[in-house]
Amino acid sequence: MSAIAVLRVPLAADLSGFVKLLQRMQVPHRVSEEAGEQVLWVPSEISDDVRSLYERFPAGDPDQQLEIPASPTFKRPSFAEQLKHARATGFILLLSLIVGGLTFLGDNLDTMRWLTFLDFRVVGDYIHFTPLADSLAAGQWWRLFTPMLIHFGILHLAMNGMWYWELGRRIESRQGSINLIGLTLLFGLVSNYAQFAWGGPSLFGGLSGVLYGLLGHCWIFQLLAPNPAYRLPRGVLVMMLVWLLVCMSGLISMIGFGEIANAAHVGGLLIGCFTGLLGGLYNRRKLAA
Repeated sequence: MSAIAVLRVPLAADLSGFVKLLQRMQVPHRVSEEAGEQVLWVPSEISDDVRSLYERFPAGDPDQQLEIPASPTFKRPSFAEQLKHARATGFILLLSLIVGGLTFLGDNLDTMRWLTFLDFRVVGDYIHFTPLADSLAAGQWWRLFTPMLIHFGILHLAMNGMWYWELGRRIESRQGSINLIGLTLLFGLVSNYAQFAWGGPSLFGGLSGVLYGLLGHCWIFQLLAPNPAYRLPRGVLVMMLVWLLVCMSGLISMIGFGEIANAAHVGGLLIGCFTGLLGGLYNRRKLAA
């Protein structure tokens, strides 16, 4: 809401009574000193009413009232209202919650083995992995994507879920539900395969590789085709990139937080920057046409 100057009076003039009247009436205002004058600023929507009020009560008569429209206040949409416009985002989070429940957040190996990148069986204290080619030949193509739904612990699920809700909604509002689902699957595929190719057969999972893809997508898209939806606070971008470097240093694993799927993070970020580059260039060209 813009403010305009409705009064300019000499410094010798006493505005205290009128200011008190505005305060009692809860009228948004401020007084500044410019070029030897007192300047009264109010929202442009009520400027005429304030001028009329001053003409009638320059001394701020406390016994008089004038109805002035109150400034509109922003009401944050409820979760249900936000969800109406972020159904794909909510769907992915719901799947993650369901998988978290079915796998007991990584403790139920019998269920989890159907969703991991590589099928496996436990023999004593050892895990024997089935080659990926064998699983794909058996039609288990979903393994390329489903590790993104597996989480190990409530904190892992909560943090990834929070960031997916934040970043996913932005992309869904700007590019639609279908594009968000497509990008999520693409980022999941690339980050999962990157982790497998780098780390070899192992148990890994989580949305974090997808999150770095969403982050890179928003980041580069916004640089090329600025839009309000992808305008991330600078601190968020810096924090996520610093966290990536800290994880890659091995410090997080050393202090007991388990192994970090760094290759998945890097792979997700790179493919996200690539899609953001393509999307940003396309939108930039479309706007220039």
